[in-house]
Amino acid sequence: MGRIGGSGGRRRAAAPQAGFAAMLAAMLATIPPSPTRAAPRTGLSDCATGPAREDVVAGISPRGEIRLASGLRVVPDSLRWPDAPEAASAAQAWLEDRRGARVTVIPRGQPDRWDRLRADLLIPEDEGDVAARLIEAGLAFADANEAEALCRPALRLVEDAARARGLGLWAAALPAAQDGPALRTKAGHFVVVEGRVRHVGERGARTYLDFAARGRDGLTVTVSKRTWRMMRARGLSAASLEGRRVRVRGLLEVRRSPTLEAATDGIETLDEADRPEAGSDEERGLRR
Repeated sequence: MGRIGGSGGRRRAAAPQAGFAAMLAAMLATIPPSPTRAAPRTGLSDCATGPAREDVVAGISPRGEIRLASGLRVVPDSLRWPDAPEAASAAQAWLEDRRGARVTVIPRGQPDRWDRLRADLLIPEDEGDVAARLIEAGLAFADANEAEALCRPALRLVEDAARARGLGLWAAALPAAQDGPALRTKAGHFVVVEGRVRHVGERGARTYLDFAARGRDGLTVTVSKRTWRMMRARGLSAASLEGRRVRVRGLLEVRRSPTLEAATDGIETLDEADRPEAGSDEERGLRR
């Protein structure tokens, strides 16, 4: 996988797509709230922005930590660094090409567990938003990480475009939620998986979303009681999810079956256009 920006001169990137910053700003301003891409209703302190400041990129550490000339350590908000080696190497190279660049830093919420500042990072010379450019190239995921909610939901649309073009992380097809053997090879990795929810089981402490028939090897998504309560407040429920095609993301574990625990923004219901009315009798039964 090649770099998405070359070096030379002041090691500035290749010119971005015309009007990219304006396009992204318009997307952020105009996307209406929905159950899958709503502005956060919880974790507001995680998404609150602080005063913008100017700084200079002084260095890049593994997994996307950016050291600034002021001494601050910063990570782009709403971005999950890839663990796929090729994508991680390309993302690292892209950031290295910005060493020495001036950057506008807009803090968000509280520092993470490693005391790194979460922030939106803008490189005015390139009209580049760091998180958006990496996600646009398929070199990172749009994800809330440890925040309560995805602060920049429009980045999911940027991710959608990279996925549609098969760039970077999306060069290979997503694993199917009902394909247990394929999912088991992803144990210990952050994954994005698509499939149809066959059954939702609400229990006292957790809610379970099953994607395979009983006795079959497929994905189970677990949702904590607190997270399920927040999802319900945003319009998701057992009734709205059963039989629905969804996209889920999270760290995959293997217990009795492949399992991941969903965060508040970890489940996206796909558009009706992605739910063909044709299908097996079993699938049609699920949609009744």
